[in-house]
Amino acid sequence: MKSKTLHESSNIDPDEISKFDHLAEIWWDPDGAMGMLHVINPLRTNFIKKNASLKGKKVLDVGCGGGILTESLAREGAQITGIDLAETSLKIASQHAGQAGLSIEYLAKNVADLARERPHAYDVVACCEALEHVPDPGKIIDCCAALLKPGGTLFFSTINRNLKSFLFAIIGAEYVLRMLPRGTHHYGKLIKPREIDQWAGANGFSLADVSSFMYNPFTKTFKLKPRADVNYITCYKPR
Repeated sequence: MKSKTLHESSNIDPDEISKFDHLAEIWWDPDGAMGMLHVINPLRTNFIKKNASLKGKKVLDVGCGGGILTESLAREGAQITGIDLAETSLKIASQHAGQAGLSIEYLAKNVADLARERPHAYDVVACCEALEHVPDPGKIIDCCAALLKPGGTLFFSTINRNLKSFLFAIIGAEYVLRMLPRGTHHYGKLIKPREIDQWAGANGFSLADVSSFMYNPFTKTFKLKPRADVNYITCYKPR
């Protein structure tokens, strides 16, 4: 990996950080703007558990926000660190973890800086619902790979860039059903599965598992289907 990747600190969108900081107070309201994350979180957790051992393992949650996934992984016995640049969200995450009696390390830190400071430190690195909010997601994946111990496992979840995603994840979820605040996602920043395959492959990883979060508007529930459709989650392991 080129040293430029590990020292890159400009892969930040201040507007995205500000957007999520303004939502910080409602991270833990399951009926609020972050409600969809609460609904899909058990599915994310189960997908990660299916593909990696967590108990006693060092796990990193990149772009952890208010700590919804971070806490779930901590409850599975992981020694977990959550990083984000939205400091107000991190304060909410830390307060909530303390109230829940969970031991979680939260850091206001760029993933590139952490990769330089803690190379090959983690057994599992997860970056969920974050890649579509940065200028260069490929560099985030480079850094996630650099943070892994040999034999470690990577997880990414994001939104596919296709017509169905535009109709369902943006128009439907943000403007019709109002499951998310308007402007949460921008179509041009969405990511095709083959792009993640290429970025992960450049770091010596291949796709081990993939599923999509399929929404039923009648029951208002999600279930996983083994394909990359709209919202999808992937697992990568070393070749």
